Amino acid sequence: MAVSDELGALTRAFSGLGVDEKALISILGKWHPEQRQTYRKGTRDFFIEDERQFERWDDYHVIQLQHEFLRFKHAIVLWTMHPWERDARLLKEALHKGPQHKVLVEVACTRLSDELLGARKAYHSLFDQSVEEDLAFGIHGPERKLLVALVSSYRYEGTKVNEGIAKSEAKFLSSAIKGAAGNKNLLENEEVVRIVATRSKPHLTLVYNHYKEITGNYLDEDLEGELYLQETVQCLCKPQEYFSKVLDASMRPDVDELKKEAVTRIIVTRADVDMKLLKQEYNHKYGVSLPNKIEDVANGNYRDFLLTLVARGD
Repeated sequence: MAVSDELGALTRAFSGLGVDEKALISILGKWHPEQRQTYRKGTRDFFIEDERQFERWDDYHVIQLQHEFLRFKHAIVLWTMHPWERDARLLKEALHKGPQHKVLVEVACTRLSDELLGARKAYHSLFDQSVEEDLAFGIHGPERKLLVALVSSYRYEGTKVNEGIAKSEAKFLSSAIKGAAGNKNLLENEEVVRIVATRSKPHLTLVYNHYKEITGNYLDEDLEGELYLQETVQCLCKPQEYFSKVLDASMRPDVDELKKEAVTRIIVTRADVDMKLLKQEYNHKYGVSLPNKIEDVANGNYRDFLLTLVARGD
């Protein structure tokens, strides 16, 4: 299909005029981030150039498309979005629907520092508020301090780590977890929050390894009763294992609609990041390939589009 035909097919789809959905899957599924950006920049009926230098969906079209496209077309809307806008909207929806702490932790802990900063900028533009103030206003439990710290973080992304400090912090976490075996909530420990919310991912991976050497246990396993901290550590130190677990839970036959949304969210946001590693982890953990699992549980064009995105990791 010629480029002009591809653009026309997408424009017809987003106008609600009907389209060959098989062709739509093949077009969007093969487009790289640069091609999607070119489309956003060249389609001013649907996208607005934001003052903070990213292209965002026109709000009216987002509402219309999400109602009209159902699950399949909601996945396409998310896939076509600028990643900053996508994450900002995921954060807002997570706060509105619960809040859904998994989504807040995922976005805060599995994005690069500039990606998280971009999502925070997009949140300003889209909702005329900061995600930090919305989160602090909407969450009242002891987890608020951790979640605000996570979304506010701008982590160092270099490779340098301090072995001595990492070992010291692993020892501290071990003592803190033992000390919390009574009634004290680890989320109220400011040093625990500081470590997981500010340290670089290489540093925290080293802390994770030292913790295993010191205690004989894995850090996330010892955080079994501290779900917010447990999932924070998993997202920071072993994201593919975390995403595999959430994906599998969201594809069980008795799962509710809210949990099913994780399938779209994870596959769309990881397709250009670590899909190959995610598929390997899923197969290792559950003994079935991720594409085969999707074939079993999803239907129609939604299934085909997910499989197209998953295949990007081949």
